[in-house]
Amino acid sequence: MLVAGQIVCITGSSRGIGRGCALEFAKYGASGFILHYLGDAVTEQEITTLKQELEAFEHQPKVVVVAGDIGDPATASKIVEAGVGAFQRIDTLVSNAGICPFAEFLTMPHATWERTRQVNLDGSFYIVQAVANQMKAQTPQGGSIIGISSISALVGGGLQAHYTPTKAGILSLMQSCAVALGKYSIRANAILPGTIATDINKEDLSDASKREYMEQRTCLNRLGEPEDVAGPVVFMASSLAKYVTGAALLVDGGLFVNLQ
Repeated sequence: MLVAGQIVCITGSSRGIGRGCALEFAKYGASGFILHYLGDAVTEQEITTLKQELEAFEHQPKVVVVAGDIGDPATASKIVEAGVGAFQRIDTLVSNAGICPFAEFLTMPHATWERTRQVNLDGSFYIVQAVANQMKAQTPQGGSIIGISSISALVGGGLQAHYTPTKAGILSLMQSCAVALGKYSIRANAILPGTIATDINKEDLSDASKREYMEQRTCLNRLGEPEDVAGPVVFMASSLAKYVTGAALLVDGGLFVNLQ
């Protein structure tokens, strides 16, 4: 039980990587969850079923849910308040919420750039800052912060000129937070997923030839699933990684190294 008794906060938890992380944390013993979701009709239904799945685990973890726009700093405050109210502490944060509306660079509306930055980068900053302050104040002090960056932090994408800078920013944020927060026993690390089959790229991968190409680009000849990312996230939150901070872990099936 790698994370037995931990209180875990996950943003963007209703689907995809966030949902996969929640289930993996429960599998390895986490006892409490603060689950953030957007709050529209679709995510409301998704978070309800996730809450039911988590509460069905044998150790019956307690789950609180918080709706809101992660790009609004008030949402981060609401998340921390709900977590502290329910559990008096937060042990792990998985800053996962993100969007990627594919768009051509030259014709991209500025609103697309602004919204992507607000959700992906601003939202990450707000929740990391809010949770880090709680981790500093609680007794015993400390915790683990995991930012879901992307392989896109390291490479470019013709339809992702607005997305890749935000993911590079998350990687940089985790590196700086590792330096700033280490004295409070707070670790900060980044996970860099490759192509993971989730709703964020569902439309793009509906093209059979594009999907086959992306599968063949990996060393393992398959796309990733949310659980493939969730395992490394749980590791980063566990005592097995107690001397790991400021690190960036690629979880991409070998996509990055497969030059030929």
